[in-house]
Amino acid sequence: MSKQHHGSPSKYHNYFNTAHLKANLKQRSVRGGVVTIAAQGSKFILKFGSTAVLARLLAPEDYGLIGMATVVVGFVQYFKDLGLSAATIQRAEINHKQVSTLFWINLGISCLVALIVALLAPAIANFYHEPRLRQITLGLAINFIFGGLTVQHQALLRRQMQFTSLAKIEVFSMAVGVITAIIAAYDGLNYWALVLMLMATAMTNAIGVWLACSWRPGLPRRNSGVGSMLAYGGNLTGFSLVNYFSRNLDNVLIGRRWGSQQLGLYAQAYKLVLLPIQQINSPITSVALPTLSSLQTEPDKYSRYYYKAILLITTLGMPIVAFMFASADRVILLMLGQQWLGAVPLFKFLMPAAFVGTFNVAPGWVYQSLGRTDRYFRIGVFLCLIQSIIFVISVQWGAIGVAVAFGISQPILLTLMIAYSYVDTPLQLWQFASTIFRPAFASIGAAIIVMGVNYFILPSNENLPLSLFIDLGIYGLLYLVIWLVLPGGKQTLLGIWEIIKVIKQKSAKKS
Repeated sequence: MSKQHHGSPSKYHNYFNTAHLKANLKQRSVRGGVVTIAAQGSKFILKFGSTAVLARLLAPEDYGLIGMATVVVGFVQYFKDLGLSAATIQRAEINHKQVSTLFWINLGISCLVALIVALLAPAIANFYHEPRLRQITLGLAINFIFGGLTVQHQALLRRQMQFTSLAKIEVFSMAVGVITAIIAAYDGLNYWALVLMLMATAMTNAIGVWLACSWRPGLPRRNSGVGSMLAYGGNLTGFSLVNYFSRNLDNVLIGRRWGSQQLGLYAQAYKLVLLPIQQINSPITSVALPTLSSLQTEPDKYSRYYYKAILLITTLGMPIVAFMFASADRVILLMLGQQWLGAVPLFKFLMPAAFVGTFNVAPGWVYQSLGRTDRYFRIGVFLCLIQSIIFVISVQWGAIGVAVAFGISQPILLTLMIAYSYVDTPLQLWQFASTIFRPAFASIGAAIIVMGVNYFILPSNENLPLSLFIDLGIYGLLYLVIWLVLPGGKQTLLGIWEIIKVIKQKSAKKS
């Protein structure tokens, strides 16, 4: 038995060994990307449909209440993971004793976090002067236990690139949560529908992950050699915490000063802005990180894969964000309804942040895959301080002031973060800029033309679905045409298409 499997039961051997993955790493990576994007498309449809339905069954105040509670709950949630899932994926060699020890650490911390959240419920209610938040917070606290049960199992599945199993679990769990929320909202449970959706999703996900991953933890060991993994995870958690604080301070300040109505509009606009980014970046990250980690000792291959992954997420994400900006009024009306028209200006002002958000995973991929989470934490603290100052100043102009400030500051701060992440790596900022140029130029150019068409030719919203469909058709055609006329655009698109064809052929052979 090799050193990396010492102390691990033979039946779990395949969960720790990754040597067999390198034989066809490119095919596994591309296939995993296609599977996870397809699954994310299903999740996008679920989110889109559930948002449209629930926005008509629930009031902005209901979303505002959940937004107030989840700011605090989401912050402490990072303690249940402690960055140890990423440590399990990034580690070149790992064994049963180490993963078992990490499992019990995750579960113990998750139970402690659940207790802390429950104890904080009265304080959260008093802070916002909203008694209903006490019961909401208690309900959300239960989710931490289910989360702690799944951290290492999900990490092992990702380490082995079993993306199909993970995708099925995520889609099914979300479907259960959405159905639960719609039924509850229809029965008049108001904000409780959103709480039950989160609980049902977490519970279903935990059951699914344990069924998909047959690994079972042993007893924790004091000398299992997890010290470096805890340091890696600690720095990653530190970054996640300060990043979460800076990302949610806007919600806290708006809710505290302006109440649930403004917060509900802002939170829903922000959520809608992030929706396409999350549907693309999260699944590609789940594929990219294991692949980049396996290539960390091969700088040329690492760089090529990194830029290709960046090109993929921006080619998919940027046109969606730009289209949503160009047709903002129609998107809000169709998805949320007439009562949410107040979110339109907020939605528009947040769009610059959303546009660069299509590649906000770029620095994180570098820090995590190369094991440099200490640098990740340091830059996170610096940027958190700047973003917090911006929010504190801008909140005096209400939600609209915060949206404007965030939309302007985020592109600048993200550029600084990417530049810092490339120090002492084979990556270059100019190469990154060259990679995103074509999708950025095509997305913005198509958006400007569609806005002109809407203003001068098709201003009517009488048939909303048809108007939006026409916008989408015009935008898609313009995006493709601009890509083709740009230098090297045709060759790049053909390369992407060849990858898709290869995946289709492989899928056909499997079936």
